[in-house]
Amino acid sequence: METKTTGTLQIGPLKLWAPVVLAPMAGVTDVPFRRLCRQFGESGLSGQLSDSLPAAQGGVDAPAGLYVCEMITARALVERNEKTFHMAQPDPADRVRSLQLYGTDPVNLYKATHILLEEDLVDHIDLNFGCPVPKVTKKGGGAALPWKLDLFTEIVTAVVRAVKETEKPVPVTIKMRVGIDDKHLTYRDAGQIAQDAGVCAVALHGRTQTQHYSGHADWDTIAQLKQDLKIPVLGNGDIWGAQDALDMMAYTGCDAVVVGRGAQGRPWLFYDLVASLTTGALTELAPNLGQVTKIIIEHALLMIANSRSEAEAMRNLRKHIGWYLKGFSLGGQMRAALSRVETLAQLEELLSGLDPEVEYPPAARGKRGRAGGQKKPHLPYGWLESRYVNQEQREMVAANECDGDGG
Repeated sequence: METKTTGTLQIGPLKLWAPVVLAPMAGVTDVPFRRLCRQFGESGLSGQLSDSLPAAQGGVDAPAGLYVCEMITARALVERNEKTFHMAQPDPADRVRSLQLYGTDPVNLYKATHILLEEDLVDHIDLNFGCPVPKVTKKGGGAALPWKLDLFTEIVTAVVRAVKETEKPVPVTIKMRVGIDDKHLTYRDAGQIAQDAGVCAVALHGRTQTQHYSGHADWDTIAQLKQDLKIPVLGNGDIWGAQDALDMMAYTGCDAVVVGRGAQGRPWLFYDLVASLTTGALTELAPNLGQVTKIIIEHALLMIANSRSEAEAMRNLRKHIGWYLKGFSLGGQMRAALSRVETLAQLEELLSGLDPEVEYPPAARGKRGRAGGQKKPHLPYGWLESRYVNQEQREMVAANECDGDGG
């Protein structure tokens, strides 16, 4: 199957000029990181696409694909949690404002969708059915939820209904996993339900909840879902470079690639992805240490502008610094100092002591982020006994959504 390298991908009214999506990642895909990734992506456009950038229509045209805000909790939005609303504020520079919504209660998700649309915060809503972390799945959320066919149906239907009621052309998509484990697969049922409910596209991470981020993503499941559905199917899992994206699209026939961990510390990956997927010619940037440090400083300035204080910005930047400098030989003392940086001045002083001519190391390429091994799934009591929720489980998932912790 040939890689798709031309044409616009339509997701509802949205027009993706490049088949690329930055996956929502809690604590990572905030305004500063999304802006950096999008800017690199747009710089990867060439020829007619690049020339057309000034004419891109806000809220409709996504020249370099979609860049999705980190997960926002529906209950926290409904309760108007201050931290949550700050997280949900779009980047003024965003061309298409994309946000992922999480919840287990159809009523809260319906209300939260109304808030997002009536307060004009989004042009695209994605629903989280893929998170594998225990604090989410033990409450019946994330990757655990599609096992319950009735609850899953109620949620996607409620969100699509809320969009229709506001009469705003905002597409709803979902992101999900293959299933809970190899014996409890959910993706084909969930994909069909989502399509029937009016969801505009489905992203599939080719791993189960049990796998977390271990092993290899099963691209065959993405290919299967692409055969099953008429709406666009987006592939996620093990995209570490542009060649992986080209390979996934060729192997599965998926309509776009969704990239998460592969972009951590490498926002320039979106230059590679956009350039490669719109031309078919492989592109791979390899910035030297001097270029990387300039990007770190730019990221720091964006973080400060988007935070309540410089100290808060630096705390949130520390993990990114570690990812940016992965594979470079810096020495333990330097890494320790960077991991404790508290001010922009400190950061600039430390980075100024590095040799800018050091080439991008081979160790910085390839896999990054969380991995580990398979994990026993954390689920509500009796969750796997039926594909439908009983009254006790329904009350439990609705009550357990009330963290309201801003994420």
